[in-house]
Amino acid sequence: MKLISWNVNGIRAVVKKGMLDWLCDDPPDVFCFQELKAQAGQLDVDSLIPPTHHGFWNWGDRKGYSGVSAVAARQPEEVRFGLGIDRFDAEGRVIQLRYPEFTLLNVYFPNGQSSAERLQFKLDFYDAFFDYTEGLRARGERIVCCGDYNTAHHEIDLARPKANERISGFLPVERAWMDKFEGHGYVDTFRMFNQDPGHYTYWDMKSRARDRNVGWRIDYFYVSEELKPHVSGADILPGVMGSDHCPTVLELTL
Repeated sequence: MKLISWNVNGIRAVVKKGMLDWLCDDPPDVFCFQELKAQAGQLDVDSLIPPTHHGFWNWGDRKGYSGVSAVAARQPEEVRFGLGIDRFDAEGRVIQLRYPEFTLLNVYFPNGQSSAERLQFKLDFYDAFFDYTEGLRARGERIVCCGDYNTAHHEIDLARPKANERISGFLPVERAWMDKFEGHGYVDTFRMFNQDPGHYTYWDMKSRARDRNVGWRIDYFYVSEELKPHVSGADILPGVMGSDHCPTVLELTL
């Protein structure tokens, strides 16, 4: 089973550029998008869904901001939107698909760089998300969580760690949450297969950082440890253009 996740940073622009054709030509079992920057009615969503797949969309209330979607070959047993907390759910950051084998959460975690208030919002979201996933696990559900976490966990996960120690996205408090997440049995699947530096999923467009591979790895596929034996592959696709992020890939044998 193949899953692909991608922060498209504006799905209308990506569609206009024809950058989704590769997905629809050979669709994975599930593909997830973050940062849609669109609302219902602004996009012909049916044209994005292969005839073999089902599409689910969580648009944010604010125009041109946030939003996530999931397109899946198998109809899930249940689809949920958000965490059940109004101040987070208004931004359209979470979509959940439940299958017998696992529960998939596609998440666009907040960015904390704009202000102290948004950093606190991000940290509050982190805590609420952790509580939510732990609640699912307590009911016996196995978790796959993909998306833009907006934090590079370790120094190996960004090109210039020392220069960004005081920047949201690499703050000690944000990295401590990632430590906590992993410490409770969530596995960074990419690092199961690749321990090398230089692998990133986001590059600043203004400075043409992608040309020099001065990037950050902030997009992840995590699984709860109960699913770890079923992870058969994980990868990053830096050659896919159209966004300031690139897709990430998870392969499961179930």
